[in-house]
Amino acid sequence: MSLVSKNNVATNKFELEIKVSAEDFDKACQKVFQKKGKRIEVPGFRKGKAPRKTIEKLYGEAIFFEDAVNDLYPAAIQNAVEESGLEIVCPPSVDVTEVSKENGVTFKAVCTVKPEINVKDYKGIKASKNVKEVTEDDVNAEVDRMRDRNARTISVEGRPAANGDTVVIDFEGFVDGVAFDGGKADKFSLTLGSGQFIPGFEDQVVGHNVGDEFDINVTFPEEYHSEELKGKPAVFKIKLHEINAKELPAADDEFAKDVSEFDTLADLKEDIRKRQTEANEKAASDEFENKLIDAVIENIEGEIPTEMYEVRIDEMIRDFEYRLRSQGLQLDMYLQYTGMTRDSFRKTFEAQATRQVKIRLALEKIVELEGITASDEEIEKEYNRLAEGYKMDVEKLKGMIPAADVAKDVAVNKAIDLVRDSAVAE
Repeated sequence: MSLVSKNNVATNKFELEIKVSAEDFDKACQKVFQKKGKRIEVPGFRKGKAPRKTIEKLYGEAIFFEDAVNDLYPAAIQNAVEESGLEIVCPPSVDVTEVSKENGVTFKAVCTVKPEINVKDYKGIKASKNVKEVTEDDVNAEVDRMRDRNARTISVEGRPAANGDTVVIDFEGFVDGVAFDGGKADKFSLTLGSGQFIPGFEDQVVGHNVGDEFDINVTFPEEYHSEELKGKPAVFKIKLHEINAKELPAADDEFAKDVSEFDTLADLKEDIRKRQTEANEKAASDEFENKLIDAVIENIEGEIPTEMYEVRIDEMIRDFEYRLRSQGLQLDMYLQYTGMTRDSFRKTFEAQATRQVKIRLALEKIVELEGITASDEEIEKEYNRLAEGYKMDVEKLKGMIPAADVAKDVAVNKAIDLVRDSAVAE
C-alpha cells in the first residue's frame, strides 16, 4: 500500500491517490476465499472443497473482489493519511477507481483537513467583571429556604384554606353535564398556588373550610393536551377533607444548632455570606472568562470547514444518548416525549458545537504561537484527574487515551490561563 499523490483540490480539502499492489490485493482475495469459499457449492466438489481458481472460473474472477477491497481500504486510507502528514477532521470520501488482478486497487480519497487559522489581539483583552454583592436579604432568603426545608406539616383548624396550604380533596369534573375521563380523584393532595391544576382551579379552593362541598367553574386552555377538552368550560364538584400547612421553625440559635455545625444564628449567617460571596466570585470569574473567549473567537481569521461542526454535533449527540441510556431511556423515546424530530433535535446543538470548534481552534493556535507545552508532570496530573472523574484505574485510562492527546488538552488549558492572566478586568 502506498501514497501515489497528494493534491490540494479546494480550501481545506486534499485528494489522495492510493495504490494497493497486485500482490497485496491477491493476498486479500485469498483471505476472502478462505473465509467464504467453505460456503460455496461447485459441481463435482464437496461443499467448501473447490479450489479458488475453479470458483473464479465458474463464477467470474471478480467474485472475491468486493469483499477484498472492503477489507483493504480502511488500513490503506489510514496509512496514506499518515504518510501524507495531513491532519484530517472527519472520515474521508473514498472512491475506488481501479480494481484488477494485474494492477491491484487504486483509491481516491478526498480529505477535509484542519484549517490554517490565525488569532490576533488575544493578549490584554478588556472585559467587564462584575461580582454581585451579597446583601442581608440574600442571607435571610437562604435562611428562609433552610427553614422551609426543615418545616413540619400541621393540620389547620379554625380558618379557611389559603395559598401555600396543602389541601386534601375529592373532585370530579363535568363538561356539558357529562363526566370526562381523567377528571376524577379521591383524597387528592394539592398545594394551593402551585399551578399544578388548570388556571382558576386552585384560586377557587382558597377560602373554603374543612367539610365544605362546592363547585368550581373553569375553562380548559386552548393549548390543553386533550383535544376533547381544549377551550371547553367545565364544572368540578369538590369536597374538602383536610387543610394542612407548613410550620417553619423560628430563625434563632436553636435552629442554627439543629441544622448546622454552628451554635448561633449569627455564625450561621456569616457562613452563608461567605459561601455566597465565594459563589458570586466564581460566577463572575466564569462570566469574565467567557467574555474573553468570545473576544478571542471574534479575532479568528480563516475558513473553518463545516464538517468540523458536524463532527462535533455527532459527538455531542452520542454523549447525550449515553446519558439517556444510563437513565434507561432511548433517544427515539426521548424525541417522542419532547415532540422533536431528529433534524430539529440536531439543530439544538448547532450553536454550542460551532462555539466549541472555534474555541478549540483558537486556543490550539495560541499554543502554537506561544510555544506552549505540557510537562510530564502536568500530563501525569491530568491523567490522574481524568481517572478520578471516570472512576477508572489510571493505567487502564492511559491505554485508552494517548499521552499526546492529554498533552494537547493540558496545553490548551494553559492557553486559556495565558489569555485570562493577560486580560484587563473593568
